[in-house]
Amino acid sequence: MANLKEIRGRITSISSTMQITSAMKMVSAAKLKKAQDAIVMLRPYSEKLQEIIQNVSSNSDSENVSVFAQKREVKKVLIIAVTSNRGLAGAFNSSIVKELNHKIAETPVEVEVLTIGKKVFDAVKRSRTVYDNQSAIFDHMSFEKVSKVSSKVMKAFKEGQFDEVHLIYNKFINAATQEVKTEQLLPIEMPENTGNVVSDYIFEPSRKEIIESLIPKSIKTQVYKAVLDSIASEHGARMTAMHKATDNAQALKNELVIFYNKARQAAITNEILEIVSGAEALKNS
Repeated sequence: MANLKEIRGRITSISSTMQITSAMKMVSAAKLKKAQDAIVMLRPYSEKLQEIIQNVSSNSDSENVSVFAQKREVKKVLIIAVTSNRGLAGAFNSSIVKELNHKIAETPVEVEVLTIGKKVFDAVKRSRTVYDNQSAIFDHMSFEKVSKVSSKVMKAFKEGQFDEVHLIYNKFINAATQEVKTEQLLPIEMPENTGNVVSDYIFEPSRKEIIESLIPKSIKTQVYKAVLDSIASEHGARMTAMHKATDNAQALKNELVIFYNKARQAAITNEILEIVSGAEALKNS
């Protein structure tokens, strides 16, 4: 049985851990508000951009389809996986790695990975072919930084280095819930021309020029939205994980305090018995 000094040391250690986890929870809660506001404001813009592309391209000729929408025989696939640079966020990072491995396993052709986040890079760098690592994107993160990554991916697709590009990330639902999403980034899905669309629009410049201008913006916005979703999800997951860790530490501390009090009471009782026994022995001698 541990002595009283060891138990006191464990109680002190757990108390220090509780202070750390509680502080991390509050920091993540503060960062979550800012990240949540950013993704909530971006989503309507992204959805409206998609809607405009669908409306403009709904009755376009198949010959005028953008190069980013052209489907070809799939010989090589690029998967963009988004995690964080730090841990202590529950299953936030491991769920992405798990989904990435599953996606690679079910893809019958060659696959390369573009990693955004140190955690996914560390998990795949020895077992997978890494096309590029963009973990530094979270340092002073901005739309311009993400746009450079998106432009590089679009160029590689346009030049035929990859025939499909997929995106895996955590979609932010709320502070306690994140959903792993797998989306096809390229080629983009264009609406089918049913011939029933009646439009009185006069396009200036031409319909093709509008589509060619909007599609790259849409792709960049989609990647940027995935990164913002991931950031908000990370803070939500870390806040939840630190909240649970603090509760577990408190429960363990309470158990140790009870155990310490019982052990201390037993030690005091033994000392009293020894004193009484010694007094009786002196009395009878």
